[in-house]
Amino acid sequence: FNLNYIYIHFHDPFDSEIRSDAALNPPHDLNVIALNTNYTLTWDWHQNHAGPDPVTFTVHHQLNRKKPRWTTACAETAGRSCDLTGLELLYLGMYVLQVRANLNTSHSDWTSKTFCPDKEAAIGPPSKVRLGVAGSSLDVFISDPQSSSNSSMREMISDLYFQVRYWDPSLSPLRRFSTENNPDQSDGEQSSVSFVSRCVNTEQRFIPWWMIFLYFLGSLLICFLVVLIFIYGGHRCFQLCKETLCPGEKLPLQLRQDDSDYPCLIVSESESDLCDLVIVCSEHSPCR
Repeated sequence: FNLNYIYIHFHDPFDSEIRSDAALNPPHDLNVIALNTNYTLTWDWHQNHAGPDPVTFTVHHQLNRKKPRWTTACAETAGRSCDLTGLELLYLGMYVLQVRANLNTSHSDWTSKTFCPDKEAAIGPPSKVRLGVAGSSLDVFISDPQSSSNSSMREMISDLYFQVRYWDPSLSPLRRFSTENNPDQSDGEQSSVSFVSRCVNTEQRFIPWWMIFLYFLGSLLICFLVVLIFIYGGHRCFQLCKETLCPGEKLPLQLRQDDSDYPCLIVSESESDLCDLVIVCSEHSPCR
């Protein structure tokens, strides 16, 4: 019995390592905390060894495709998280993440998780919100959320829009208003995880009486000019149409009277006034 025990212990050290690997629990409950383009992978692990050596973790990632090409994201980290922001993952890509536990030369099984940034990453709050007051009017100026590279998230989410909520149902003067702003996506798949709140006091705008009087006189003058132009233009159009379609008579008054005596062109009865004197002389007898 003793010889058999020594034989097994001496000739099967590799089998002992396999049993040690199998005894090392793999990580579980993988989760990605994603905000805009900032990604952090977290996991849990149940400790099942009592040795003094610390347990570390290795994280690999790759695009989800037929021929995987794994890239190390975190190697031999002692924590329970791995920052993936610096990897510059494609926002519209689909990735496979896997984590395993390491203890000296022993390794646990890989635990995998699929991650799609465009579907799982939450949209952060606006990078800047500014309120402007002009009398009793309230203007809200909103800047887009920013990615990890300080660029606008609208470059990756074209249908980004904002939801604006305010406390008071009507913008009354001399009131304090508070607004909440959060970005959202038109398809409803993603929304912001937080709101940005800003408060401002509106002002009462007083209009002097003389300015109101000037506005009233100006309105009356404009209305009078419009009515005058309309009447004059209508009259001119009517006269033009009448002269074109129904022209008036242009004959003199004498010709239009049936009983009148028409004047003659020649009114004198003297022959000297009516005729010129002509003297006819023969060729052989000159005229005198």
